[in-house]
Parts: sequence; structure tokens; C-alpha cells
Amino acid sequence: MKKLLIYGATGYTGYTGRMAAERAKTLGLDFEIAGRNRQMLASLADALAVPFRIFSVDSAVDAGAAKALADIDVLLNFAGPFAQTAEPLMQACLEAGVDYLDITAEINVYRLAGRLGTEAAEVGVMLLPGVGWDVVPTDCLAVHVAQRVNEPQSLRVALQVPGSMSRGSAMSVSEIIGAGLMTRVDGHLVPIPDAQPQEFDFGEGLVPCAPLSFGDLVTAWHSAGIPNIAMFVHVSGDAFPEGDLSLLPDGPTAEQRDAHRARAVAEVTGADGTVSRSMIETVNGYSYTPLAAVEAARRVLEGERRPGFETPARLFGGGFAETIEGTTITDL
Repeated sequence: MKKLLIYGATGYTGYTGRMAAERAKTLGLDFEIAGRNRQMLASLADALAVPFRIFSVDSAVDAGAAKALADIDVLLNFAGPFAQTAEPLMQACLEAGVDYLDITAEINVYRLAGRLGTEAAEVGVMLLPGVGWDVVPTDCLAVHVAQRVNEPQSLRVALQVPGSMSRGSAMSVSEIIGAGLMTRVDGHLVPIPDAQPQEFDFGEGLVPCAPLSFGDLVTAWHSAGIPNIAMFVHVSGDAFPEGDLSLLPDGPTAEQRDAHRARAVAEVTGADGTVSRSMIETVNGYSYTPLAAVEAARRVLEGERRPGFETPARLFGGGFAETIEGTTITDL
């Protein structure tokens, strides 16, 4: 049996990582957990009866990836913000011959994976960022709605973020904001600093959505081949937190997650001007992410893989998002 390593299952941003480890245990996967905090890792490892290993993202490369990732086949990274962890862990995976997965929405991580894609293919390693929410549901939604028109030319995607943000999510969104506003025009990413909010309907009437550069600007281009893409987000409930993000809670409680389902809308325009819209609805994103991420890892462990840079919908098919219970796509 091939082995999975869940990195970031405890610690500063390990909220969904802990849930993923519990899910992997339920599914009977052969896995270990890893991170920097020995005390917290030992406690979780004891509770799950799994081995653990200690290394930082820097030491993964400095001390030699073959040592840090010995006997590992797939690395699933939950340690955000991913601007700080993705590159050293991707490089470690390239050196050790380990497939890399993570749950980021940070666009610069996808751009990095794209740049490393050729090298990854040459050494037989797959780089598959974004196996949670975002981008699994929106990537699959883009593929779905693109099939409803002839020669899809443009795509608009809007996410609805309900409820309060976890500490890890807020830190990642800060990285996304810091990357600047971008859009995809004729296949190329271009800056759009003056982009304006637009309105979308998530089922209860039009609401304003702010432009934001999520990873879908990369994944939808590779998965659906749509040359013009714009991304937006509507934050409902608590506004985006300000101040010291380190003081935020790990994440919402189970009751809070159950109270807020997650939705995204995609609109595609075809070459003849035809416009099609579809909406995906799932369980809360914090519940969806560990389920989708571990399912993706399970499939990769079983041989569903393709060396190089990959996207969820291109690798697993446009129906992958709906394999997670409680997920539906509705054509509008």
C-alpha cells in the first residue's frame, strides 16, 4: 500500500488538516502526519494511532528531501499561508519523487506549479494544488458550464463565503489580496487594479461581489480552456477580519459549519453570444475541504495521476466535485 503524508495537521493553521487526518484514518489509508510542533503532533498521532515526523518547510530542502519524505508517495499540504510553504515542499517533492497536493486558493501557488510543471513531468512527479474548497467545486463547475455553450470564450466565477473565516483562511486571503487584482485576457494573466464589483445571484437575489484573484484564474484556463476569466467573491456573515489575524480562532465549530452551506456561480459566454449559468452548492467549505482533499489523495495513491502540473477537474473529471456528499450543480 502506498503511503500518504499529511503536512500541517496541527499547529498554526492546522484546523482542516486535523479533520483530514481523522478522515484518512476513517478510510483506512496508510498515512503519517508531519509538521514542526512535536508536542501537538505527538498528541494527535497518539489519538489516531499513526506515526509522525518532524520537519520544517525549510529543513525539508536543506536537510535533503529524500530524508524528510522517505517512503512517502503523496504529500498533502495543509500548512498555510501557502506562499510560505508551497515552494519548499514542491521542491522537496521534486527531489524525492513524491506527488504534491495542497488546499490553497492562493493564485501565486498555481502560477508556481505551472512554472514547475515541465520539470515535474520530467522527473515523474505530479503537482496538484487546490484539492479543497476552493478550487475543486469551482473548477468542476467551470468545466460543467463550459459544456453548455459552443466555443466558450469568457467565464465569470463568483464565490459566496458564508460565516466567519478561520485564522488560516484569513491569512491566505491576505496573500491573495497582496498578489493584486488580475484577470485572464486571451489566455494571459493581466493586472486590473481598477476592477469594479459586479452582482451575482446565489439563489436569493443579486448581491455585490468584489473582484479577487483566486486560483481559478489558472485552473479554469487549464481545465476548461476558456481564454477570458474573471473572479469575484461575496463575503456574507462576518466581514473580512481586520487587525491581528493570529488572534482569530482555528475555525468554525461543527454547528457553525452546518449552519452555512457554500455556493459558487459560473457564467460562460460562447462565441455566438449565448450565455449559460450554473451554480454549485456544497456543505460548508471547512467541511468540504478535508473530504475532497483526502478523496483526491486516495485516488492519487491508487494510481489516478499524471506527472506535471494538474488541476482537479482535468485529472479527475468534471464530476469530481459532486462525488462529495451534499454537493449539487444546478443549471440556472
